Amino acid sequence: MFGIEFVPNEPALKVGYLAKLAEDAGFDTIWITDHYNNRDVYSTLAILSLATSRVKLGTGVTNPYTRNVAVTASSIGSINEISGGRAILGIGPGDKATFDAMGVAWEKPLSAVRESVGALRELLAKKRVAGSGMKGAQLAFSPGKIPIYIGAQGPKMLEMAGMIADGVLVNASHPDDFKYAVPLIREGAKKAGRDPDGVEIAAYTSFSADKNGEKAANEAKIVVAFIVAGSPETVLSRHGVKPEEAAAISGAIARGDFGSALGAVTEEMIKAFSVSGTPAECRARVDDLLATGVTQIVVGSPIGPNKERSIKLIGKEIL
Repeated sequence: MFGIEFVPNEPALKVGYLAKLAEDAGFDTIWITDHYNNRDVYSTLAILSLATSRVKLGTGVTNPYTRNVAVTASSIGSINEISGGRAILGIGPGDKATFDAMGVAWEKPLSAVRESVGALRELLAKKRVAGSGMKGAQLAFSPGKIPIYIGAQGPKMLEMAGMIADGVLVNASHPDDFKYAVPLIREGAKKAGRDPDGVEIAAYTSFSADKNGEKAANEAKIVVAFIVAGSPETVLSRHGVKPEEAAAISGAIARGDFGSALGAVTEEMIKAFSVSGTPAECRARVDDLLATGVTQIVVGSPIGPNKERSIKLIGKEIL
């Protein structure tokens, strides 16, 4: 199964055009990111619901902090209705730095996600919810069953996702990260008495494909720079990235010196934190990821040097 991520940093109608292109190329799922500084995720998904006819449409991902969970249920329920039952809700703990800028407290992410998923399931079933901070909230319409995926990276979140989610979105592009994550997800499912094979595992990759492999890798640099700057030391260590190398990139980004940040991104970092290169090179990495137990490859930013051309190329030569 293949998904693709679009960041709504362009007008929703443009994203709708790209989504239709992706559907025609053979993608199964389209994920739209949820950040306050871009176009609204649900408005964008509404446009995509009308622009497409087959693909699943998901939030990739929303969070339990910036919207009340009852409002999230109403929003994704509306998308499910508009799209004819194609909605997926992706939810995760979000980005602390973003919440700090918004003045939103980032508290107990594990509990927040777990309680939100429980409340969402009840709300989507049109049940009255008295827990999870609510005092009797209930939707006035029945959205139907909507799959819930959890965005997870840390060990506790990965295990919990295996216990309660329909699917797990893991922000990673290298097989070694999934050799670590997949067993934790499967163990969580077993602890909850679930069939581990019933939990979808999506590799939410940084992807860049072009006939010119060097050009594709170069396009991935800025995304890789941000990944390296924001990765915990355990992840950096897994891929042989020294703390001082990550600190140099992080410092350059903080200063707005993107030239220095890009200059500090090594070829090894690109290989560790992205799927990039020619279609054949990308296909080889995709096969390696699928061999770890991944069930969905999500083609995430930047997609390629030219989004339209890369979507068609990926559809023709990889999917």
